[in-house]
Amino acid sequence: MSKEYDDYLKQHISGVQKVGQWLEDNLPEVIEKLTVDERSAFKKGLILHDLSKTGPEEYKPYNDYFYGKKTNEVKEAFDYAWLHHIHRNPHHWQYWYLIQDDDGTKCLEMPKHYALEMICDWWSFSWKSGNLYEIFDWYDKHKNIQLHDNTREYVRDILDKIKLKLDETK
Repeated sequence: MSKEYDDYLKQHISGVQKVGQWLEDNLPEVIEKLTVDERSAFKKGLILHDLSKTGPEEYKPYNDYFYGKKTNEVKEAFDYAWLHHIHRNPHHWQYWYLIQDDDGTKCLEMPKHYALEMICDWWSFSWKSGNLYEIFDWYDKHKNIQLHDNTREYVRDILDKIKLKLDETK
């Protein structure tokens, strides 16, 4: 298939795992607050992170979209691949966003280990760029993401802890 996309996937998954290790090393109290089962699920999530991107429903559409020509057909295939991805990967906030049959929408609370994996996912791009503070600007620009109030508070708390630790080590 595509060496570029394969390299991106390896780099991204490695980055997510690095961030998870950074959290364990630098903010152990965050990890220790998880139950034993949540800790295990968090570690497993880091190992299996974005595995669905290697499957036939996602691989070619992602590859074509990011490393090919963005035709209408490619864009539509990517939309289906993205929908597949967020419905297979509970570390995405969209997984927990419920469009109700009756009326409106509802945000379900994310289990903490998925919220932590989501932060690792976001932060991995800052590690790639070399600017570990980039996540804070990204989050500020994306405050419209739909999160349950408890999840939003948890995410904000973790991001605050990360920022304090980064500031300490400057």
